[in-house]
Amino acid sequence: MTDNLAQYGLLLSVLLFAILAVSESLFPRRQRSLSRARRWRTNIVIILLDSVALRLMGPVAALAVAGYAAQNHIGLFNWTDWPAWVEFAFALILLDLAIYGQHIATHKIPLLWAIHQVHHADRDIDVTTGIRFHPVEIILSMLYKCLLVLLIGPSLLAVFVFALILNLCAMFNHSNLRLPGWLDRRLRLFLVTPDMHRVHHSIVPGETDSNYGFSIALWDRIFGTYIAQPEAGHDGMTIGLEEYQTDSPADLWWSLMLPFRKGYRPDKTKGYKRNSTGAGK
Repeated sequence: MTDNLAQYGLLLSVLLFAILAVSESLFPRRQRSLSRARRWRTNIVIILLDSVALRLMGPVAALAVAGYAAQNHIGLFNWTDWPAWVEFAFALILLDLAIYGQHIATHKIPLLWAIHQVHHADRDIDVTTGIRFHPVEIILSMLYKCLLVLLIGPSLLAVFVFALILNLCAMFNHSNLRLPGWLDRRLRLFLVTPDMHRVHHSIVPGETDSNYGFSIALWDRIFGTYIAQPEAGHDGMTIGLEEYQTDSPADLWWSLMLPFRKGYRPDKTKGYKRNSTGAGK
């Protein structure tokens, strides 16, 4: 059953990837800084390496752990007798909140940031950026999700749906897709939009330290990490990290070796300006 679910998830992910890739080409939000072909070669190879890493983890994967937890009566929802739909809804909310917290941790803990900066070093942001993560980060993230599953005890369906939502939303909110302002304003009330998440990829450290959500937009507002718009505007902002404004992030070997070089930690005291009003324009 887990293999079938994984195949369905992969099919939907590939389908959305194709739709977003075409859509952002037809309706781009920003002009690219680097060649799309060069960046995509690197990003897609990293994505393939991530897939291999997850496959090699075998039974140490969230779906497998969810099945194990259910069989052995492990985790919060395996100890309760709530209606299935209530457990399902709460599981999705708790898992999303936990991923929001994980994202903050990857920025605050130097060792994790050294790995996560591979994602942020990309000088353009598009659908491939959403799944450009160093294989080490992918492995650590999966182990974290497995721990969450053991603690929460969500159903197999809830874990599958959450993983699918996370993957689809990551591609959507990283896409270089121009949404009408009115649509962005309405969507970002509950869903993280491309314009909302793009702020997080700004070169300005205070903006990098904002908009951590991947799917539910509410967490950033609740915990005070929401910035509506980049100070320089979406057309004027610089994407990436200050010390890597070269062609290097588009190089595969450079990207894979980046965590093992001297890490770069954004200084939150520089250029920080919180703007909690407004919406996509």
